[in-house]
Amino acid sequence: MSEEVIFDILNKAKKNKITTLDEWESKCILREMGIPCVPEMIIEKEKDLERGANELGYPLVLKGIGGAIPHKSELGLVKLNLSNISDLKQAYSDLRSKKHLGIERIILQKQVKGKREFVAGIFRDKDFGPVVMFGVGGIFTEALEDVCLRLCPLTKEDALDCINGIKAKKLLGDFRGERAVRKEVLLDVLLALCKLATEYEDIYEVDINPLVITCDGDVVAVDALVGIALEKEEKTYPEPVHPSRLEKFLHPKSVVFVGASSQIGKWGHLLPVNVLSGGFKGEVYFVNSKGGKIIGRDVYKSVLDIPDDVDLAVVTIPAKFVFDLIPQLAQKNIRHMILITSGFGETNDEGKKRQRELVALAKEYGITIIGPNTMGLLNPHWNFYCTGAQVTPKPGSLAMVSQSGNMGVQLLSFASDHGIGIRGFCGSGNEAMVCIEDYLEALMEDKLTSTVMLYVESVKNGPRFFEVAKRLSREKPIILLKGGETKAGVKAASTHTGAMASDSRVFNSMCNQAGILKVDTSTELLDLAASFDSLPLPKGNKVIIFTLGGGWGVITADLCAKYGLELPELPEDVIEFFDRELPDFWSRTNPIDLVGKWDIKIPEMMLDNVLKLDICDALINLGILGRKYFFQNYIAGIEKADPSYSKEVLKDITSMFEEYEREFINLTIEMMEKYEKPIFGVRLNTGPTDKRVYEVKGKKYKAVCYDSPEDAVKSCANMCKYYNWKQRG
Repeated sequence: MSEEVIFDILNKAKKNKITTLDEWESKCILREMGIPCVPEMIIEKEKDLERGANELGYPLVLKGIGGAIPHKSELGLVKLNLSNISDLKQAYSDLRSKKHLGIERIILQKQVKGKREFVAGIFRDKDFGPVVMFGVGGIFTEALEDVCLRLCPLTKEDALDCINGIKAKKLLGDFRGERAVRKEVLLDVLLALCKLATEYEDIYEVDINPLVITCDGDVVAVDALVGIALEKEEKTYPEPVHPSRLEKFLHPKSVVFVGASSQIGKWGHLLPVNVLSGGFKGEVYFVNSKGGKIIGRDVYKSVLDIPDDVDLAVVTIPAKFVFDLIPQLAQKNIRHMILITSGFGETNDEGKKRQRELVALAKEYGITIIGPNTMGLLNPHWNFYCTGAQVTPKPGSLAMVSQSGNMGVQLLSFASDHGIGIRGFCGSGNEAMVCIEDYLEALMEDKLTSTVMLYVESVKNGPRFFEVAKRLSREKPIILLKGGETKAGVKAASTHTGAMASDSRVFNSMCNQAGILKVDTSTELLDLAASFDSLPLPKGNKVIIFTLGGGWGVITADLCAKYGLELPELPEDVIEFFDRELPDFWSRTNPIDLVGKWDIKIPEMMLDNVLKLDICDALINLGILGRKYFFQNYIAGIEKADPSYSKEVLKDITSMFEEYEREFINLTIEMMEKYEKPIFGVRLNTGPTDKRVYEVKGKKYKAVCYDSPEDAVKSCANMCKYYNWKQRG
């Protein structure tokens, strides 16, 4: 039985405190898992060489191996191209003389012929657990770093995606007279490695390098090392918080501010002012040990003095007083706390200890805490704006969770300024009790949420985050910006597989596998969120471009090629139609140059004739919006240059330009509703009142307009990526 063989090898290694198996034992494990390995045998004495040569056949390889020897070739312990018994004996004698280098066995191998060398393996990430790796192998593994990672458990689709994810995937096809790789065998290798990682927790690392593709397309493991963990690392994760426990945070009927203050600028004043001015319809109470009045309201000295029931406590008192507050909240039956207060896990070891003690106490009394060190939360659908900044975005379907309060408020301000509606926002703070994984679980069930936007610096439970995000992505797109991505987290390792591991690389791979759309900047985060929240999803990557100038169209076409979007050629009947409607110097190709026409009927006919085509999955229009500013400046120039012009006439001309752009926005929305295909707008110029999103009452979709072609193309490409991920099933 394969299990018995593997357990015997592992138990023997642990008993002898061996952390790295030698090549022979490593490949014994791989063979038991069904991974094809090079034919080989152990050579104990010189007389075994001839028997080995007869069994394996020339050419041969002789190796000196040992668990403590990570790179045998560099020490001269690998003898290649041995084609006769004389060469074999000479190589054997040379290896025997190098026993002092840590040689424990000498093995004889059949030399595999193949020009293509890959690397495959597994390692255990500190946050996400076992990870499978595949990439370009041999001596160039670290130099090229052309590898793809996937988290376990691995589906067949994940394994195929991993194989196709490397840049050098052309090497897997027919190559310089060698046959294409037997991809089904390669898939089995990755799935077997995943099974090895999930079933044998003592194995923390496997490195197969090279994994050779033979001339006939066969897959053979030529060299391998297996790393053993002598002690099992016990991972502890926060207890999950059920979505029902978060309901009162977003829909409180009554709120008490513990630590309310009359001093402008203090959190105890900021938060009540924002809640009251935001139109909250529920009851609001203030608590301060000094009593008196704040914002014209009576102040209670204790929560126990409040005569009515209270749903939610917003706490800003110093950290040392929070512990005494917990029993009072429980006695008053207040089970939900937003803890704004700092001085806990974000400070030092003492703060971390204080935070653990707070969580234990809160659990004892049945109280759920958001924070500490949080910026607060808001729910526009409930007129509940409980954040440290005066931001009041309109109600919408975009949900936001941010591990940075300042970043979250900045994103909310942008959303508010640009007409992006918000379902709800929470600054998760230190996540002492309610973690990012809990928010994802809750958003899965929330009917008002259509798109999820995250700012994340770390996750408390990597496997759960991956699993929940993967489920949520099937229903609602997740757009994520990651903070703290540097090479500081890279751990040095003696194997190629270990050298490929880093925090950012694993996190990026997790996002790809879970269908999360990871972006690089806060602007890109909001741009993409606006697209998902406003536009129909493209059902392919074929894009048609409308432009008012050739150069802009060329640049956008180049960007489409860069981000994996295709520009199909126009059918002859469409070209003939445009010939009748446009001047004879129009482009006659995609991108389509509309040559500056102002008649709204022209873009209407153009859109109608293009969006109905099977070859069009999405449309990008360049410069139709934003032209009004140039004409406004032109009209102002006329007034200065020629005062005889009628001001009324000039005003009417300006109004005509503005009306044209309003009509085009309406037209864009109508066409998206008609054809269920997205239209990405790019402004020629931007004014102070322009927004990213424009909506028309009663319409399902909204118009989205970006400031640059790259913004539009990247959003379109990411939406296509998400569609393709969902199609994988």
